[in-house]
Amino acid sequence: MTIRLYDTSARQIRDFAPLTPGCVSIYLCGATVQAAPHIGHIRSGLNFDIMRRWFAYRGFDVTFIRNVTDIDDKIIRKAADQNRPWWSIGYENERAFNDAYDALGCLPPTYEPRATGHITEMVEMMRGLIERGHAYEADGNVYFDVRSLPGYLSLSNQDLDDLRQPDEGASGKRDPRDFAMWKAAKPGEPSWEAPWGRGRPGWHLECSAMAHKYLGEEFDIHGGGIDLIFPHHENEIAQAKGFGDAFARYWVHNAWVTMSGEKMSKSLGNSVLVSEMVKAWRPVVLRYYLGTPHYRSTIEYSEESLREAESAYARIEGFVQRVTELAGQAVEPAAEVPPAFAEAMDDDLGVPQALAIVHTTVRQGNSALAADDKDAAVARLAEVRAMLGVLGLDPLAPHWAGEQEQGEDLRHVVDSLVRLVLDQREAARARKDWSTADAIRDQLGQSGLVIEDGPQGPRWSLGSR
Repeated sequence: MTIRLYDTSARQIRDFAPLTPGCVSIYLCGATVQAAPHIGHIRSGLNFDIMRRWFAYRGFDVTFIRNVTDIDDKIIRKAADQNRPWWSIGYENERAFNDAYDALGCLPPTYEPRATGHITEMVEMMRGLIERGHAYEADGNVYFDVRSLPGYLSLSNQDLDDLRQPDEGASGKRDPRDFAMWKAAKPGEPSWEAPWGRGRPGWHLECSAMAHKYLGEEFDIHGGGIDLIFPHHENEIAQAKGFGDAFARYWVHNAWVTMSGEKMSKSLGNSVLVSEMVKAWRPVVLRYYLGTPHYRSTIEYSEESLREAESAYARIEGFVQRVTELAGQAVEPAAEVPPAFAEAMDDDLGVPQALAIVHTTVRQGNSALAADDKDAAVARLAEVRAMLGVLGLDPLAPHWAGEQEQGEDLRHVVDSLVRLVLDQREAARARKDWSTADAIRDQLGQSGLVIEDGPQGPRWSLGSR
């Protein structure tokens, strides 16, 4: 068994060899909490949740760090616009992110450090970089000297002579391409004490210091969206290696969620907030929609594709419910997933190929149901539950079972009403009044119900929208 991952730094798929046998350490760039999350933000969390689950299934002890950037230029501007304390903006949106992660079934991280809780570590890193000649102080700011580090820009594969760093509005740079690690305090802005005067950390410094704090000088995997490759991840590497850390052994990046071909973002005004989406769609359907495409493929948002995801998951869920009813008790997940599923997941987390095995197994299970082969149907359900557990999509898992229970009372009422109509249909069929029976079925279908005739009699389920 060898897990293989696409490593951005190597520009190829590599065999995963852990730093410590049997363990895997992952650092994921988490939320910048200036606003509530849209589904593009949450996709990254979902992709790496699936990665984490797969490593755990393969027997690894996983340490998963997902940070919170709770101080940066955007948060400060938002606080000024709303005339609110900067920390209240951050805390409100941090809770919104955690609500979104939880709603979509993401496991909590091992640790979730806030940037503002690690100013001491950042100051220590800057002091070390200055001592090693990789950074300098100017006008109360601290900058990283990009020419001091051979190999800078190797992750993004850029030429230093062509580089233009984002404008940070800071003064005293020796070279316009140098980037800020510490920004001198401005009136009315939050600041902390440092040897160079009061100020606040730069975005890139935060992650380098927190990764060092929680994962040490070297760790296995650093993750994030492809938009973070430059400047954020490139500058993280520069700081960490300048400080003396080996830093991440593998770099894994997920692709965007787009609308009309553009990256989903607040600035473009095309974001779809998770808090609103979960009102219109079941959270498990959103997880299916965002988590089942390959993590390196772009998702083009549309309601049609969401409806397709809803329908596909309903087929899986319906099979699970039917076999559970037939068995008369919960069917436990199989001890191992099918080999073809494992092969797909080992190959750069090939979730689309793995999902195809899920649907194939569901079809085999439905065929067993049609043939009244209870043992085969139960065996297929055990395999399906094992696979869905890895993907975080098992409808019988406690997280999603709670979702089902919320509508259970209403379902009992609807079931009683539908049963009355189905009894009339069965009576029509018994007297060979096929036109009436078909008319009843068609009318139920127009109401959004799907009627299936099986060995145990007719059953109903909700159709797609």
